[in-house]
Amino acid sequence: MGLLDRFLPKTPARPTPAPSPRLPEEHSRSEPAPVAGVPVQIPAPETTPPAAPAVPVAPSAGGVLTRLKDAREALALKDRAGALAIYEEVLAVAGDRADVLVSISGDLGVKGHTREIVDLVAPRYDAERHGPATGINLLQAYLALRDPEAAQHVLDLLFALNRPELQQRLLGFSNVIADMMLLDTDGMAAAAPPVEGTATGDAPDGGQGRRIDLATISKPIWYYGLENMGGLLPPKEGKLRRVSFGQLAVLGLEDSAGVMKRPEDELGRLSRGIPLWLAETLLFSSNWSSSTAIATLKREHYGLFNADWAPEHIRQLVDNTEGGIDYVFTGALRQKNADYELVLRLWEVKKFRERKTFTVRWTPATADQVLAEFHTQWCTFMEFAACPAGQGLVYSSPPNVRDYIEALGAGLTLFLVEKQVLPSTQAVLPAELAGRLGAGAARSDIASLLALSLHARAQRLALSGFETLPVLAASPVVEQARQVWAV
Repeated sequence: MGLLDRFLPKTPARPTPAPSPRLPEEHSRSEPAPVAGVPVQIPAPETTPPAAPAVPVAPSAGGVLTRLKDAREALALKDRAGALAIYEEVLAVAGDRADVLVSISGDLGVKGHTREIVDLVAPRYDAERHGPATGINLLQAYLALRDPEAAQHVLDLLFALNRPELQQRLLGFSNVIADMMLLDTDGMAAAAPPVEGTATGDAPDGGQGRRIDLATISKPIWYYGLENMGGLLPPKEGKLRRVSFGQLAVLGLEDSAGVMKRPEDELGRLSRGIPLWLAETLLFSSNWSSSTAIATLKREHYGLFNADWAPEHIRQLVDNTEGGIDYVFTGALRQKNADYELVLRLWEVKKFRERKTFTVRWTPATADQVLAEFHTQWCTFMEFAACPAGQGLVYSSPPNVRDYIEALGAGLTLFLVEKQVLPSTQAVLPAELAGRLGAGAARSDIASLLALSLHARAQRLALSGFETLPVLAASPVVEQARQVWAV
C-alpha cells in the first residue's frame, strides 16, 4: 500500500534540530568505573603490546565518489536498503564533507526518499561548514514530510548565511512554510493523491477503508464521443515533453470528508476543470503531451484533497505512469467570500525540484479577464507552439473562460457517470451553468463542442433543462459534431 492510497497523516512533531550540529572529531576514552561488590581485576603486564583499536581509514576522493556512484545505481534499481548501507559506510569516514552531504541528499531527493535525507543528513549538517546546497535539500525534505517547524529552523540557518543570491528563493520557502503552518492551524489533514490505475488501502476515517481509483484523462473531455470524426486534434510527431496535471486541492473546507460524498459543487468543478483546461491547451501545442489525474473513491464519489500534493506523492505518480512524465503541475484553490485564489506549482521530475509557482486571484466580476491574462502568460512560459494550419482545430481560449472551466468539470462528471466510474447520483449539471456556457458558444468552436457534449450526455442521463441547444458556432466542424451526437 503506497503513500498515495491514504490520507497522509501529519508527520509527528520531530524535535527541532540543534543549530549547527557537529560530529565530535574524536571520542574521549576513559577506564571503566568499578562496580560495587565486584573486585577490580588488574591485568598482568603483557610481553607484547596490545593491538591498537581499529580506526576507519578514509578512502581516497576517488573511492568516495565511486561508492556514491554505486549507491546512485542501487537507487536506480530500487535497491533502497543497498543504497542506504553504502551511504552509512561513506558517512562513517567522510560524513563531514560538504560534497558528500549534498550528493547524498540530492540523490535521495530525486528518488523521493525524503525521510532518509532527514535521518542521514540532518544530524551532520552545519550551514557554515557545508554551505546552502545541502541545507536547501534538507529544507525541502522537511517540507515534503510536512514538518514546518523543522523546516523553519533550517531556513533560519540559511538566512543567517547572508547570501544575497539566495534571498529570493529563501523568501519563497518562507511563504511555503507560512502556508503550511496556516493549514495546520485550520486543522486540515493532508489528503494524499492517488497513484495511476487502481489502488486499495485504508485511511484514518473512523475505521472505514477507502478505495482510491485514478482516472487519467488524456484528451479534451468534449472529444470523447467524437473520436471517429478525425481532424479535431493535431497529430503529434517527434520527441514530446510530457506533463501531467494533478487535481487541485481545495483549501479551507471544514468538513472535506462530508463535502466529497455529496454531488459536486462549484469549487469541486473548478478543482478539476482548471487542470483539464490547461491540459487541453497543451494538446493543441506541437511540443507537448499532456494528461490530467482525477481521483474517485470506491466508485461512489470524487476524491477531494484539502492540501497540496507532497513531493513523495508526485514521485509515486511518476513511477506508476507508463512512459514516464517530465513535468507535473499541482496546486490548490481557495475561496473566501467572493474572492478566489489559485496557486499552481510546476515540478521538474528529472531533478525533482519546484521550477515555478503561479498565483492568480479573481472575483466574479474580474474572472474572465484575469484568467484569460493568466492563460496567455502561462502559454508563453510553457512555450506553446501552435500546430501548422490544417492540423486540427485552431485553438483559442473561449471568451467566457470562467464558465468554460467550470463546464469542463461538469462535463467530466457526466462522462464518468456514463462510463460507470461514478454513480448516477453524482450526475449534477446546473442548467444555469450550461446556459452561461452557451452564451459564449456561438463565438468558439471549442466551446460549442463542449456545449454539445454536455447537452447530449445530460439528455442520455435524463437531466432536466437540456431539451434545447444554445446557439452554436456556425462551422462545419460543429455541425458534424451535432449530427454525431444526434442532438
